[in-house]
Amino acid sequence: MPEPIDQTLDTVGPRLKHLRLRRDVTLTTLAEETGISTSTLSRLEAGLRRPTLEQLLPLASYYGVTLDSLVDAPRTANPRIDLRPVSCADGSIIIPLTRRPGGVQAYKFVLPAGSDDAVPQLRSHEGFDWAYVLNGTLRLVLGDQDELLQAGEAVEFDTRTPHWFGATSTGPVEYLSLVGRHGQRAHVHAGVDR
Repeated sequence: MPEPIDQTLDTVGPRLKHLRLRRDVTLTTLAEETGISTSTLSRLEAGLRRPTLEQLLPLASYYGVTLDSLVDAPRTANPRIDLRPVSCADGSIIIPLTRRPGGVQAYKFVLPAGSDDAVPQLRSHEGFDWAYVLNGTLRLVLGDQDELLQAGEAVEFDTRTPHWFGATSTGPVEYLSLVGRHGQRAHVHAGVDR
């Protein structure tokens, strides 16, 4: 096999183990859910066995990730078109939704359950942000305000104001974010007659 393919396949085991441990799932439970034996799962995670497509499909389905992200396949297309989720060290996932450079950028964020006493690391930058909560409770610290936004609620603010987004201990949160890097704002039309 060519070297890049070997390198890609060698990273699958640690990635599988990380996903399982992050979700606090035992090998036995994963075996029951995927139909893959515990010993095979153990060997895959340890890098002692190369995964097959028949094994990767149920694992990707169980973890709710794409095959590309599971194997961290090399990009083959223009990154503006080949939009892949980005997994962060804290367990959050950022999914870019915009295909063109410049203007307002759209993202979907999935944050794992958080700690209610987490100390926010506020940041600020040029632009404007509009966020809409899809599921869960989103904690937003905006300047000296500490707000909890529920599903169906939205917020818009100047990103030069120090801010931080996080989940609460009640569970994960999913939200959409539109970010105008140079001050562009999302415009809402209300009461438009058809």
